[in-house]
Amino acid sequence: MAHDVTITDHDIPLAVRDHGGSGEPVLLLHGLGGTLEAWDALDLPGHRAVALDLRGHGRSGDGPWEWEKALDDLEAVVKHLGLGNPPVVGQSLGGMLAMAWARRHPECPAIVNLDGLRSAESDPGNYPGMDPEARDRELARLRATFDEQAASLGRPLPAELRPMFPARALVERGGQVYARPGVDLLEAVRRTPEFRDTIPLLREVSCDALVVIAARDPQGMPGGELMKAFRRGVRRDLAGLPANIQVRELDAGHDLLAEQPAAVADLITGFLAARE
Repeated sequence: MAHDVTITDHDIPLAVRDHGGSGEPVLLLHGLGGTLEAWDALDLPGHRAVALDLRGHGRSGDGPWEWEKALDDLEAVVKHLGLGNPPVVGQSLGGMLAMAWARRHPECPAIVNLDGLRSAESDPGNYPGMDPEARDRELARLRATFDEQAASLGRPLPAELRPMFPARALVERGGQVYARPGVDLLEAVRRTPEFRDTIPLLREVSCDALVVIAARDPQGMPGGELMKAFRRGVRRDLAGLPANIQVRELDAGHDLLAEQPAAVADLITGFLAARE
């Protein structure tokens, strides 16, 4: 049975959900704008699954977004719950954090990165095979969409939009309801080089790693030729990886946890079992 706990002996409070189990612990990290509930539908038999709300998300405390600070948060969870040296599994931003964890902890037994390689708003060179003028036009359109999404987080959330967000991602201030993370954290993450492109760092991961990339456009986001070119760029840049890194594709969009939870669970458990 899942047990929720808040870690308070840290720089910021950290909300954690321990799903229990007597097997190998696995630390689960959600994506940007998500919460620990993203993992509730995932069944990982033989493992003790532990998920947390990242800083500025869900019911964890606020703090400036710095990658090292976020890794310190993970250290606090591992220590508080006595997880030892767990594999780390992350989706999107969480997958990027899993890679950063493996670089900080070369002794980490394994990581899984679920479509957390680079932002859709990336360097123009990451969209091969597309007409440059069309590419730049579509990138500007995508950037404007992300700018508006970020700005909206600084405004009260209309009642009709609240069902689109997990309840634990909503906070009341001054009689108004806002979504978390706030605009400052979102913009801080979005502008970091690591978020824009973590593929160059992947070659520095020395532990066993599974990378799962989404084969379809993200739901609710304009795809078309830009996203096709984006996927071509990801496949191009994942070629020739070291033998410790496996790559799989999944017939899902970026939110593959929600779209294909059973398939994701099979990939994770199969990968972790193969290294034992």
